[in-house]
Amino acid sequence: MPAVNPCLIFEGNAEEAVTFYQSVLGGELELVRYGDFGSGADLSEDDKNRVAYSGVTVPGGDVIMCMDCPPDQSVNFADAGYSVSVEAESAAEAERYFTELSAGGQVFMPFGKSEWAEAFGMCTDKFSVSWMIGFTGSGAMGQ
Repeated sequence: MPAVNPCLIFEGNAEEAVTFYQSVLGGELELVRYGDFGSGADLSEDDKNRVAYSGVTVPGGDVIMCMDCPPDQSVNFADAGYSVSVEAESAAEAERYFTELSAGGQVFMPFGKSEWAEAFGMCTDKFSVSWMIGFTGSGAMGQ
């Protein structure tokens, strides 16, 4: 089965975002800058310090990848139609993730019991990334 992992693209603050996600979700961090590539000699010092690739391998093996958009390009989260979904191992863990990720962001669906999960909530974080955080438990539809 193929692995499917989100890659979030930022406008120069990917390092701040990926270290924040690591602080919330745990895991191992890997980070490579544009200046680490041999072809980076033509870049400004600012562009050399931008993140070309970073990833947090969270417990369980999934990877949340983050990068700064390539030099001379931009990204607009308002146009994106996605949300990063996290299935926690317990309702308490899900609530902690939700609380920490929504701090400084916006809550779209308050955290609590839903038709499909024991605990679920939707928010954007302080980087404008959309998250769906839940713990299905015995709340799975059809059970």
